This record gives sequence, structure tokens and C-alpha cells, in this order.
Amino acid sequence: MFKSPNCLLRMLRGTPRQRFFTLFIISLKFTFFVSVMIYWHTVGAPKDQGQNSLPVDIPCPQMASPGIFAPGNIFFLETSDRTKPSFLFMCSVESAARAHPETQVVVLMKGLHRYKTALPRNLGISLLRCFPNVQIRPLDLKELFQDTPLAAWYLKVQHSWEPYLLPVLSDASRIALLWKFGGIYLDTDFIVLKNLRNLTNTLGVQSRYVLNGAFLAFERHHNFLALCIRDFVDNYNGWIWGHQGPQLLTRVFKKWCSIRSLKETHTCRGVIALPPEAFYPIPWQNWKKYFEDISPEELARLLNATYAVHVWNKKSQGTHLDSMSRALLAQLYGRYCPTTHEAMKMYL
Repeated sequence: MFKSPNCLLRMLRGTPRQRFFTLFIISLKFTFFVSVMIYWHTVGAPKDQGQNSLPVDIPCPQMASPGIFAPGNIFFLETSDRTKPSFLFMCSVESAARAHPETQVVVLMKGLHRYKTALPRNLGISLLRCFPNVQIRPLDLKELFQDTPLAAWYLKVQHSWEPYLLPVLSDASRIALLWKFGGIYLDTDFIVLKNLRNLTNTLGVQSRYVLNGAFLAFERHHNFLALCIRDFVDNYNGWIWGHQGPQLLTRVFKKWCSIRSLKETHTCRGVIALPPEAFYPIPWQNWKKYFEDISPEELARLLNATYAVHVWNKKSQGTHLDSMSRALLAQLYGRYCPTTHEAMKMYL
């Protein structure tokens, strides 16, 4: 409950101790408010912007029909209302589709519920529809969480305000999705280098201290995911960044393996935690390396043991990339998502 201005004035006229306490409370509240506003300005609630001047159609490459699809999907999620994929989003899906021509790549977007009869017309949607194994569908969070402990949590969180709601919804959605259907989940800032279908019940180590859920591959109804869902609800704290994501996976994995430190083991009870070079060859602290020039030989050595590259979009978004340069990220675009790369060269 906020105090009235008159009450604050009385407290400010009180003893030095009362004035100090009052000013401390005011500064604390102001600091919290500013920090939340900065967060939402930088990484919260993405808008459909930055592509308004781009065309809505793109020439599609010649792609062979995959015929019969192998079981198990690759999933991408967009839990905001955004419906215009960024170039990195396009590259993520294209690279996955090209590396898995006989696998369905399913893009689930929450914002598509605004479009009742057809998909929105924009460059990103047009490009993704070029690939015959890519499906673009609306994401219904209430339906996704149904019949899981997350259903009651979601009903409650809809009626409250939280600073990190979008990433928390993404954390919840990916574990619910794989628990219900099985398959592979990837964040939309990955570039896939190799086929991932031989990875089962697998996730990646980000560092010696923490796992990361940007890549997950699990069988349907796997007990590890069931424990993650239960921990998500039982130990919920939406006010700590990463508590429901990397930290959740780390603490559940430690319980699963009965270990105190990730360096003790990377595999136990049928769940595999691959080392950082598999998905996070460049730590988030060094994200600028993606925008630095690199020789093809050095690039090959760097990514020799890598399945897919996480680009750390939370840090790198807004950074200018010369698509014609020898920057590490530009070379990845050119090799693993050439259709997106051509669009970048034409329209950026």
C-alpha cells in the first residue's frame, strides 16, 4: 500500500532516523521500478517491428518433397504475440529444416490466434513456408498446459504481474511440449549444423555450473521432464531470472543423478548432458565473437564438435551484421541458411 503525500511529508519532517528510513524506502522502490522498466524495454514483450519495409513474398529455392516423415518433430516456440520472424529466427528454422529433410519442423506462435483464416503475410512467414517440412501453427498455452501441473499455475499467473513472464512462459512451454509429444526443442537463436535425430533424452551443459534448456531432446512422457514440471510448480519463483529455466534443469539433473556438481558426471540414468562445445561453443560472455571476422579453417576447428550454435540473441540483438563479411555469424548464415542469407543481402 502506497503512503499518501502528506504522510510522506510528515515522515520527512521527523527525526533524522525517520528521514533516513523514508528516503531509503523511496530509493529502493524507485530502483526496482527503473530496473523493471529497463528489462521490459530491452528484452520484454517483443513487437512486430523492423521489417515493415520488407516485401511479403520471397522466391523459394527448389526443394524436394520429403515424402514420408520420420516420427518425432523438431519444435520452435514463440510465446510472445510476435508474428514477424527475425532473420535469426528464419535462419534457425531453415537450418533445422535443411538438416532434417525427413522430419517435420513445427513452428508454434502464440500471436497467430489473431489470424482466423490465414497466416499473416510477411517476409519471415513467406520464407519459412518455402520448406515443405516446415509447419506453422498457433500456440494455445492453456491447451498445452492442460492435464499437467502447469495448468493451475498458468491460470494463477495470468492474473498477476511478473517481471520475466515471457521467458518463464517459454521455459514452461518447452518442457510441457516435449513431455506431451516428445521430440526436439530449439530456441529461435540456434543455427543447426548437423542432424540431431541421434540425440535422445539429451540436453546441453552451458558451463561447469549450469545446464541450459535452449536445446532439449526427450522421449514422450519421460520421467525427467515430469520431475521438471513438478519442480517448476513446487519451487516456482518468477522474480529470479533463470530460476524456472537453466537453474531448474540444473537442480533437477543434480537430484536425478544424486550429485552436487555438474563436473562430477555428464550422463546418468539414461539422461545425457553434452559438454558446452555441443551447443554453446562460445560462452554468452563472449557473444561479440559472432560478429568478428574468422577464417574458414578456424571456424571449422571451433565448431568441430558442435551440433548447433546458440547465438545468445538476448545479448546480441540489435548488433549490426554485415551479411557480406567474413564475420563468424555471416559465414554460418551463408552455409546453413542460404535462403535467409540471400534475403538479408537483398533487403538489409
